[in-house]
Amino acid sequence: MQPICNHGYWKYLDNFAAVLERVWMKTPPTEGRGPTGEKKCRRPKRRKIMPIKSPGSSTQRCLATNNAKRVPLTQKKATVPSHPVPSRVPTKRLTSPLPRSTRHAARPAGCTQNHIEQLPPEILMKILWNLDASSLYCISYVNKLFYKLAKNNGMWRKKYSAKYGESKKLKAKHMDEVVEKLSVMKVQERPEGYWRRLYFRTIAGNNHTKWLKELRTINPYTGLPSHTERVLREQRVAWEITVCDKSGCEGTFEQSHTYYSDSSVTVCWSNGSWPAFHQLSTLQLHGVKKVPLKCPSAIKPGWWSLMAQLDIDTISKSSQGQLSIAFVMATFHYHRLVERSLLGSSICPYTIPENMPPFDDVDPNYGLHGYTLHITLHNTVTEIMSGHFPELFCRKGQIHEGFIQLNAIIRSKQSQHTPLSARVSLPWRSDALEGTVKNCCMMSLTLLDETQMPFWCVSTPVSMVLANEEPFSYDYQGQHFLIKYQDAEGKVQMDVVRLEEQRQFFLINLVIYISIVKVNQHFGRAY
Repeated sequence: MQPICNHGYWKYLDNFAAVLERVWMKTPPTEGRGPTGEKKCRRPKRRKIMPIKSPGSSTQRCLATNNAKRVPLTQKKATVPSHPVPSRVPTKRLTSPLPRSTRHAARPAGCTQNHIEQLPPEILMKILWNLDASSLYCISYVNKLFYKLAKNNGMWRKKYSAKYGESKKLKAKHMDEVVEKLSVMKVQERPEGYWRRLYFRTIAGNNHTKWLKELRTINPYTGLPSHTERVLREQRVAWEITVCDKSGCEGTFEQSHTYYSDSSVTVCWSNGSWPAFHQLSTLQLHGVKKVPLKCPSAIKPGWWSLMAQLDIDTISKSSQGQLSIAFVMATFHYHRLVERSLLGSSICPYTIPENMPPFDDVDPNYGLHGYTLHITLHNTVTEIMSGHFPELFCRKGQIHEGFIQLNAIIRSKQSQHTPLSARVSLPWRSDALEGTVKNCCMMSLTLLDETQMPFWCVSTPVSMVLANEEPFSYDYQGQHFLIKYQDAEGKVQMDVVRLEEQRQFFLINLVIYISIVKVNQHFGRAY
C-alpha cells in the first residue's frame, strides 16, 4: 500500500506521538543499559557539519569534534598534530545555514527510516494498543509497516469484545454467541485482519435485528414494508457507481440526489467528470453504508453490497460516436431493497429468498386468480399516476403464447379510465446543466399473489411513443400513445390518449402479462 499524503493523517500521528511520550515516561531510566537491562556500548558522539567562511573564499564545510581542530574538507589529508589539543572554544552559531538541498547531505544514503520506525516492534505494538479504533484504522494508511501492525488480531479482538461482548444491553442469546466466538478464537487461529473486518462489519450492520423488525409492518395498499424509507435514512444507506473503461482504469461516483416515492427510490449521479461513453466497459452498482468513524471521508471504512453489474453493450446498443455522459439515473423497488443494499458483499449480491405459497391440489385454477396490482408512474418531481387493482384473474382459455393475461383497466369500461395528473416527462439536473427528457418517466409495479406476498416487482424507466395504428373510439378523439415494458418474467402494456381540448392524458387500457413458467414454478402447477 502506498503512503497517502493528507493533512488529516498528521492529526493521528500527533496522537501517536502523545501515546509514545506517555509510554516512554513510564519506562524507568536505565543509564548505560538497554531496554532489557543489559549493558550496552556507548555510541560515539555524532560529528557535526558546520559551515565556516574563510577570508576571500566561499563558504566551506568542515568537520568539528570535541578533541580535534576545525579542518576544512579541502584539507582532509593534512596531518593531525600529535601534541594535546586544547578544548574548542565555543563560538557563535552562524546565521547563514546551508541551502535546504544540502542540509541532509551527511545522512547515509541507505538510511530511509524515521525515528518512529527505528523503534522496536514491541514498543510500537504497545503504543498501538493504546489507540482508539479511528486512530488505529487511519494510522494503517501511513506506510506498509503501520499497515501490517495495525491489522493485529489481538488489538481488534480486544476492541470488539469491549464494544460488543461486554454490553449489558445485549440479549443473553447474543452474549452466548459472542462468548462462543471468543472461545473458538483460543483454539483456532484466525487469519490476519479477521477481527478488524468483523469489527467494522458489526458496526455497519449492528442494528440489523432492529430494522428487520421495523420492516415487518406491511402497508396494505402497496403490499410492501411501510418503513422502508425511514430505515434507509436512519441507516444512512447510499449507492455508488463504479465504472471501468476499456483500458482497465476504474472510477467511483457518489450519488448526488435521491427521490423517494411510495414504492421505490430514484437515485441520480451527476457530480464528477464522467469518461466518454465509448470508453466504458463495465458498470457496477453498490449499496454503501459508511462506518461512523472520525477519519477522512476518502478512506472511511464501510460495507459495500453489490447490487448490479452490467456491460455497456447491454445498457445501450447505439454507441456510435464519442458521446459524453451528463448524468446517470436509476430507480430501485422497495422489495428487499434494504437487504440488497446492506447484506450482500462487494463481489456477490444478496440472494432474495423465495417465498413459496402453500400447495393447493383442490383448486383447479390455483395460481390464476387472486392477484393484486399496485402501479405508479412518477418522475423526480411529482407523481403522475397511481392505481390499486385487486382481484385480478385469468381463465385457462386466456393463456396465450406462454403468458397469463391480467386486465387491470379495460378500454370498453370508461369508469375505469384514469387521468394523468401531469405530463409524462423526466426532469434532470447536473452541476452545470439541467433539462427534461420528454415522454419518459419511472414506473413502479408491484404484483401480489393470492397470499398478498410480492410476486413480481418492477421499477424501471419507461417511454411513451406514438401508436402506429390509432384505434377507433367514440369516447376519445385525440392522439393515442403506448407505454410498454417487457422482461423475462412478464410484460406491461398501457394505452394513453391525449385530449386536445382538455390538454390532458387519460390511461384507457392497462394489461399485465405474466410468464406461465414463473406461475408454474411459484405455485407448483403445470399450466
